[in-house]
Amino acid sequence: MIIHFILHGETLESIAEDIKLENPLYLKEYHNRRCAREDVIVDRLVPGKRLLIPADSDIAQYNLRNDAPFKSPDRNPEIPFQPQRLTRKYSVGIVEKAYCEQDVSQQTVFYDVLLQWIGFEEGYHLFQYSKLSFYNRKDGILGDLAEDCIKSLNPIEIKTDPQGKMTGIRMSPEVSNRFKEIKDRLLDLYPGPYAKTYIEEFAYAVQNPEIFNERMQDDIFIKTYFAPIRTPFRNGISRYPFPLSGPGISLAIIQAAEPSGQPSEILLNQKTEPDSALPGAVYSGQYTIRKEDGLITGIRIDYGYTEYGSRNTTQIIVDEKP
Repeated sequence: MIIHFILHGETLESIAEDIKLENPLYLKEYHNRRCAREDVIVDRLVPGKRLLIPADSDIAQYNLRNDAPFKSPDRNPEIPFQPQRLTRKYSVGIVEKAYCEQDVSQQTVFYDVLLQWIGFEEGYHLFQYSKLSFYNRKDGILGDLAEDCIKSLNPIEIKTDPQGKMTGIRMSPEVSNRFKEIKDRLLDLYPGPYAKTYIEEFAYAVQNPEIFNERMQDDIFIKTYFAPIRTPFRNGISRYPFPLSGPGISLAIIQAAEPSGQPSEILLNQKTEPDSALPGAVYSGQYTIRKEDGLITGIRIDYGYTEYGSRNTTQIIVDEKP
């Protein structure tokens, strides 16, 4: 037995985690059976009071009971992925900010997307993805050109593994076959040297499958909707990397399943582990998922990181539309 003086901010859960006791209720039970009457724990820990901590051998015996809350089936769901009937629209909102010294720049975009499951390909799921209406975009020729370029690719095709993790992105055959016609139309609609340069660069990226796949994997809706959120849970958590802008830069995400208040839903609450490669990186997210088929109905994500002296933050909101 060890005598510990409770510090401000400590909880049964935090101390149990430090001493590797799986079920924090046994810490309270152990203490209350052995402490003086005035040190009995009722609900919360009181800073400055003594806490009796079990020896390693007692902790091992408690852990053999295998009844820690984080081991319950609700905290370790097997999330299905059955998108075979998926034909849904989603609203997407993205707010990106960059803080550099005294300057703050912000980019805000809202749009709708259509996502359809179209079949299997060599055991993998195949989807068609289209960006539809854009809201709050830049007015003028530049905004019109950017929107027309994006819409000209509808629909693109996304391939995922059986758990819904993105594995590749490509143009659909119908768009690929008529892309020369699409490019000529854009050049006719937007004459001028600047527009021509923009369209030529756009066409080069689109017609190079490797470049197109790489760039589209940075699409915010795609990389959040098709993130590997169905990674198996163990002891109440699962982990996966979340890619940021730039090759090889990602955050290590931890997610836990929480009660949603709706028996037909699963809530996944997410945070990031400390990342030495990105000091100051933070992430918080929540996914709402249907238990029946494992499809996403809502996403809320906020993350930020510092790079080259600039603080970058992103807020993402995705909602299934009726």
